[in-house]
Amino acid sequence: MSKENQKLIAVDFFCGAGGVTCGFKQADIKVLGGIDVDDVFKETYEKNNPGSKFIHKDISKLSFEDLVKKLRISKDDDNLIFIGCSPCQYYSNLKTDKTKSKDSRLLLEDFQKFVGYFNPGYIFIENVPGFDRSKESPIGKFKQFLSKKGYVFDDKVINAKYFGVPQNRRRYVLIATRVQNEISIPEGDKENIKTVKDAIGNYREFVPVKAGHVDDTDFMHTVAGLTKVNLKRIKKVGKDGGNRLDFADDEELQLDCYKNHSGHTDVYGRMSWDKPSPTITTKFRYTSSGRYGHPEQDRGISIREGATLQSFPKKYVFHSNNVSVIGKMIGNAVPPKMALQISKVFKK
Repeated sequence: MSKENQKLIAVDFFCGAGGVTCGFKQADIKVLGGIDVDDVFKETYEKNNPGSKFIHKDISKLSFEDLVKKLRISKDDDNLIFIGCSPCQYYSNLKTDKTKSKDSRLLLEDFQKFVGYFNPGYIFIENVPGFDRSKESPIGKFKQFLSKKGYVFDDKVINAKYFGVPQNRRRYVLIATRVQNEISIPEGDKENIKTVKDAIGNYREFVPVKAGHVDDTDFMHTVAGLTKVNLKRIKKVGKDGGNRLDFADDEELQLDCYKNHSGHTDVYGRMSWDKPSPTITTKFRYTSSGRYGHPEQDRGISIREGATLQSFPKKYVFHSNNVSVIGKMIGNAVPPKMALQISKVFKK
């Protein structure tokens, strides 16, 4: 490794459970710390990423001086990377209630203030696919700001499945630099796509279990329970990629809302062994939330299986007594392997 590469350092704004930090550290980039408004992430972030400090703070209330004091960063550092993967479900293409996520819509503007003050050498942003197309999105103004500051950038929607992640996950990505004359997001590998079987098909690691199984070890092969009717439904769904149409003719099992509706067939469906998984959301543990049924076993996927499909290392431990909180940690994360591949652009 060159001396120049050894100098690369990063600050992970909106760090969550540490998906980007994990990926960047795999690329030997020193992540000084992560910032998040929710302290539920602190133990998970720091224990899995030793040497990276967790800062529990709303960045709109974090001063530049305080960040300098905590992480010892300086202005105009060519080797400094600012990561700004803010939670912005508000701009998602999904037609969901926006009221809960409304407060998150201006986080990029808060991040921009730090970019303006510190003038880092590089910037990495990841967000939902609709982020670049929403009329209310601040990304247009942010790109104008970058150009005025002398940055060049590349931005587009990419799919994590082309970056070593066994998951069909489309995300908006922007990378920028003021150190080089040009920068471009890699195309990824469209030939060697990882599948569900590649990720969780080893039954010596992911031993067969039943719905409701609880794993108290750090491996967390814990599975959500199923009601009697939902257990009947998953048993009716064909192995290796079946969907809810497999029980459509069963009066007991068919749901009223789908009696005259043939869409949304992923709900109550099973994953396919030889394809990437669907997008891992915060509700990935529940068969009623999407195609989250195990390809063979009559259950939803486990916490560890969801984390593995997100490309977290199997030794990455999620610290919380609340499985719903852990689901959010995993589902909202940037897949580490995608972050790793993006980070290599900064090292060239």
